Amino acid sequence: RKKKDDSILEIPSIPNPFPELCCSPFASVLSASLLPKATSRTKQVIKVYSEDDTSKALEVPSDITARDVCQLLILKNHYIDDHNWTLFEELSHTGLGRAIEDHELVMEVQSNWGMEEESKLYFRKNYAKYEFFKNPVSFFPDHMISFSNETNAAVRHSGILQMFLSSSTYPEIHGYLHAKEQGKKSWKKLYFVLRRSGLYFSTKGTSKEPRHLQFFCEFSNSDMYMSLTGKKISGAPTNYGFCFKPNKSGGTRDLKQLCADDEQSRTCWMTAIRLLKYGMQLYQNYMQPYQGRSGCSPLNITPMRSISENSLVAMDFSGHRSRIIENPTEALSVAVEEGLAWRRRGCLRLNSHGSPIAMSNMGMSIHRSQSWFHHKISRDEAQRLILQHGLVDGVFLVRDSQSNPKTFVLSLSHGLKIKHFQIVPLEDDGKLFYTLDDGHTRFTDLIQLVEFYQLNKGVLPCKLKHYCARIAL
Repeated sequence: RKKKDDSILEIPSIPNPFPELCCSPFASVLSASLLPKATSRTKQVIKVYSEDDTSKALEVPSDITARDVCQLLILKNHYIDDHNWTLFEELSHTGLGRAIEDHELVMEVQSNWGMEEESKLYFRKNYAKYEFFKNPVSFFPDHMISFSNETNAAVRHSGILQMFLSSSTYPEIHGYLHAKEQGKKSWKKLYFVLRRSGLYFSTKGTSKEPRHLQFFCEFSNSDMYMSLTGKKISGAPTNYGFCFKPNKSGGTRDLKQLCADDEQSRTCWMTAIRLLKYGMQLYQNYMQPYQGRSGCSPLNITPMRSISENSLVAMDFSGHRSRIIENPTEALSVAVEEGLAWRRRGCLRLNSHGSPIAMSNMGMSIHRSQSWFHHKISRDEAQRLILQHGLVDGVFLVRDSQSNPKTFVLSLSHGLKIKHFQIVPLEDDGKLFYTLDDGHTRFTDLIQLVEFYQLNKGVLPCKLKHYCARIAL
């Protein structure tokens, strides 16, 4: 035994980092079974909803981000990734919702949900997620933003985003907001000032003197939500409400609720606060889809067009080989000729079996299979749906008219506002047409109408770009 012990001791010893796990003082090397295993990421199940309230349960790692969840759902459902897919958090009990930032951990978001709250995760598109990087001037109107005295006025508009992302200079946002008084149902209109140190309101008119500014909220330990129900739950004076909900909140009593006078004002406040809270992280989130393009910056790149726009090019199929028509004059004449040919064909379309059907029999139903058409939704529901997809110029949907059952309505976002245009059916020579401009431009069905205004602005303030769809998971 002594001889055996001597032979063991002759082996060069390896320091044991876990002596308490060792059962023999002579064992210099731990067995693999005694070594601690590398901590693996735990997995949890989350439930994600879509616009039509279908849901899908996903088993995901505990450190998964919102962008990773979106990528997972895109792959599982075979969607096209146009960098607009977003994970939304909705608190049904309080009527609040927000777009979860791409870098946020989903499990941390769920850990802030209270037991009494009916909270859900939604998967939908948000075209306005990073729109302020592409067109910052429209998000920050001159009357709401002020710069330091040493800042050159000529530079401030061209480099407004660089100033927001810089730690040394930060533009000041100011204006009137309605604030709900703590513990009361009443609202009070106050002059607010947003600075890098937080959000303040003035106790004396529009004075910005330090003695008149009172601290209202800071953002490191709270999340910003948009009011989805308008005046219904909170009794707000307008429909443009937003609030701050502290992490690990005890309930609605801890909410700091605010309300703007219009959508442009609310968008400006919420965008500035996002930039203040996340800074360069937002820019990195925006840059990520463009990684790999050497020497290119998203601030200098023409924004990527939507999938629908990429597919809308003028083509000539009259010859043996198809070709793209690049001459705009030729494209216009071909479009006119094609429109006349549609009418000469006697308004015929093919059914699912390939046989022609008269449009008089199916003109009222052919559009119902389109993703942009929403059957029997109200004006308020249409506005809510467009708002959820982002108030970017060209976001639209088509719906049935509530006031006139025989007509339709085109709801369109433009200039941070939602406008509604009535589509009127006309009967001429026994044929049914649809028009937006009192019959000057006529279309045989709603599909032709939408396709036309995706290529031409016409009487609309902008072209139709992104449609609101009720996706199914």
